[in-house]
Amino acid sequence: MRKFLMPSKFAGALLLPLAFLATSLTLSADSALLPTSLRAQADLQQQWLAARLDQNLPALMRKHGVAMWIVACREYAEDPAFFALVSPTVFAARRTTIYVFNNLGPEKGIERLALGGDSNGGLYQVYRDPDAPTHEIYGASQWQLLRKLVDSRNPRNIAIDISATHAFSDGLTVGMERQLLDALGPENAKKFVNSELLALEYQDLRVPAMLPTYREMMTTVHAIISEAFSNKVITPGKTTNTDVVWWLRQKVNDLGYGTWFQTSVTVQRLGSTEGTENLKKDDDIVIQRGDVLHTDFGITVMRLNTDTQHMGYVLREGETDVPAGLKLALKNGNALQDIVLRNLRPGRTGNEILATSLDEMKTVGIKGTIYTHPIGDHGHAAGPLIGLWDRQQGVPGRGDVPLLANTWFSIELSATTPVPEWKGQEVQMGLEEDAAVDAEGKASWVAPRQTEFHLVR
Repeated sequence: MRKFLMPSKFAGALLLPLAFLATSLTLSADSALLPTSLRAQADLQQQWLAARLDQNLPALMRKHGVAMWIVACREYAEDPAFFALVSPTVFAARRTTIYVFNNLGPEKGIERLALGGDSNGGLYQVYRDPDAPTHEIYGASQWQLLRKLVDSRNPRNIAIDISATHAFSDGLTVGMERQLLDALGPENAKKFVNSELLALEYQDLRVPAMLPTYREMMTTVHAIISEAFSNKVITPGKTTNTDVVWWLRQKVNDLGYGTWFQTSVTVQRLGSTEGTENLKKDDDIVIQRGDVLHTDFGITVMRLNTDTQHMGYVLREGETDVPAGLKLALKNGNALQDIVLRNLRPGRTGNEILATSLDEMKTVGIKGTIYTHPIGDHGHAAGPLIGLWDRQQGVPGRGDVPLLANTWFSIELSATTPVPEWKGQEVQMGLEEDAAVDAEGKASWVAPRQTEFHLVR
């Protein structure tokens, strides 16, 4: 999701099968595309969490040489990593919540300890001081207990979440850091390390079991957009872009989903140039025949997020198909998608992928911009940035992170093409599709991408 710059921008068993969505794009509020049982959703999410803690975390702590990782936060000031470490039935930290991950070595694995909060369905060992009164398990005694734990384990280093570069690695607030320093003392404080990539990569990495549910989410998103950009929703000369925005928002709500950003619908029109009011996404524009439509749309389900940009076209009277020049513009956008997808390879940094992709783009004569980002636990998620719309030279720090296998990306970009049928006026194709990089490092689309316009007839 970004501010689109127009010329002036579950497991399959738990969801309806793909065949249903392929044959019926009408998603009524009564269509249960997710399990109606929240318990079933939570069970699946708990399986994902167990896999991440059992498989991903030990490997990452060994990779980055971390002996102990402390994640300490308070209610309403949670560390970004918090929600990737807790069960789906945990909605916030309680008072002070401290998780300690102690590396016991390759054979014994990671000791997972909870000071405050509960065991998260048996995934953590609740660590309490048996000598402390029950009403003192929080507050000062909790910090004293942390000191006791750290002293008893005597780790060679302690990772804490402080970073000037990555928000996902910067979850330790100033207030919590001061309490941590006071509690652990100067000798333990000497062991503190800011292992930025541990927190970042833990949130970046997926587990394969997540992908079937995510694929269903993406298929659902495509179906919703197809309905929005059709005569079921749009009446040319009457419906406005903001009408479609709120139809999309209401549809998401009625289906029981959430979203992480405000949907946008923008219009490009023959004869309109940069700076004209009728192309601004925040204006209330009446959709007319011959308009090119664009939406930026995402949903949130089971703590997973999608991000999609598609294009639509409103046929003129007498037209039965999209003009050839617009088809070429979309084809150029697809070609740029192919370039970026081909360059998503583990070990390459975001900036390297950006530079290589831009060079290839220029070689084939496409005019475009690349601003691809990781997606998953968050919409703009942890991992390497591959450009920003206003940073095509690379993004220092956030773009220097290497891409990992078993990660997901929103391949977000735009390609601008002069259209003969529009008297040479340039038309921008803003496209965004989610892709997965598998364990072998191969990148592929999560669901079939858009290669043809959604049509309003």
